[in-house]
Amino acid sequence: MDALIDLHAAQPYWIWLAIGVILLAIESAFSTEWLLWPAVAAGVVAVVTALGLPLGGFWGETALFAVLTVAATLMSRRLIQRVNPADSPDINARDSRLVGQRAQVVQAFVDGRGRVFVSGSEWIAEIEGAAPLAGESVIVEAMDGSKLKVRAV
Repeated sequence: MDALIDLHAAQPYWIWLAIGVILLAIESAFSTEWLLWPAVAAGVVAVVTALGLPLGGFWGETALFAVLTVAATLMSRRLIQRVNPADSPDINARDSRLVGQRAQVVQAFVDGRGRVFVSGSEWIAEIEGAAPLAGESVIVEAMDGSKLKVRAV
């Protein structure tokens, strides 16, 4: 323990750099998205201590780390909400991503049923009204289980 205290007294940025790297390694292993900002905050504290700015010792460094962690976490939540609004479909919810997309008819519709190609795969599709021919485009309106409900363009 004395060696750690001596290292902090001589070169505190190594301690903060190690904390940042450990947090980043844990974040990389588990992908929690919660440890990224504390890792960044530890890196900033490491840079500040390496520059020799007076922080008042270990407790001042810890306070700066805490403030930076909270600030970065709160700002990241705002950034994530702006970049990925809640009204946009989830990338893993394939059905909601398909709605509104243009699909190409692969197999002509017979009695309102056919096959369409959209988002890299073929789907069974149902249509009401006039049935488009193979090669024409339709718009996906909804999903019903593994079937798409489409309308003519």
